[in-house]
Amino acid sequence: MEPSENWWETQFVFNPGASVFQDKIYLLYRAQGLDNISRFGLAISEDGYHFERFNDPAVDAEAQDPYERLGIEDPRITKIGETYYIFYTETSVYSAEDAKKPKQAPAFSKIPWRVRASFMTTKDFKHFKREGIIMKNLDTKDLALFPEKIGGKYVLFHRIYPHMNISFSEDLTSWGDHQVFAETREGFWDSERLGVGSPPIKTEKGWLLFYHGVDHKHIYRLGVMLLDLADPTKILYRSPEPIFEPETDFEKVGHVPNVVFSCGAVEREEEILVYYGAADKVIGVAKLSKKDLNF
Repeated sequence: MEPSENWWETQFVFNPGASVFQDKIYLLYRAQGLDNISRFGLAISEDGYHFERFNDPAVDAEAQDPYERLGIEDPRITKIGETYYIFYTETSVYSAEDAKKPKQAPAFSKIPWRVRASFMTTKDFKHFKREGIIMKNLDTKDLALFPEKIGGKYVLFHRIYPHMNISFSEDLTSWGDHQVFAETREGFWDSERLGVGSPPIKTEKGWLLFYHGVDHKHIYRLGVMLLDLADPTKILYRSPEPIFEPETDFEKVGHVPNVVFSCGAVEREEEILVYYGAADKVIGVAKLSKKDLNF
């Protein structure tokens, strides 16, 4: 999927969340036009490869909201019951005065980005209800909700730079028991930062988790983890090497070079389709056979 002539997606389309609704694959993807504001577009497919798109964004950023005046980013979709929970990042910048204070932004960033965790819900992908910001005073992003409660609580991955974190909630709004889940590894492909990919997928052996890692050359790759079913803080396996990395021209050249970044994956019989943003400009899909997952 490439940028289109629609004014709100003329520059970039990338980082789609993915789910199944009425036996079709739905992508909720990040899009930007010349105004550089991120919005969510919607694309629908019967076969997982050919998508119908629409002239208008599915969800627009609220320009009057100080926390998302620069847009909404990186939706990840989790279905629980008949409801689809879409966790995403609201983006803005701190005021000049607040920018003087220490922040958790990447050390190389010269812009005092302010990022907040938020979510919305839908039952039909036509009507979206904004549920609001969670963890209101925390700069965090890369959000993914588990598809079921564990130990009576909702479980959420997010990233406080540079590590992956995990938090728990009884009501989806009040989150606690924050803890570092997975740290960067010096000398590995995920040495500079890491974050969740698609929401976890439940398997017989454990929770299958795709995640992205970045090295000190700022190359984004994908790896996998396997987590204990009863205790998702327990990592049973973590990729020593990436399973997917930029190789094609459209993955190496774009708005941000050398990036493969996934927010959504869909199970289809004996395979998993992993949807990803490539070089922060276009959307691709990679196919993985379940039989190749030999942990």
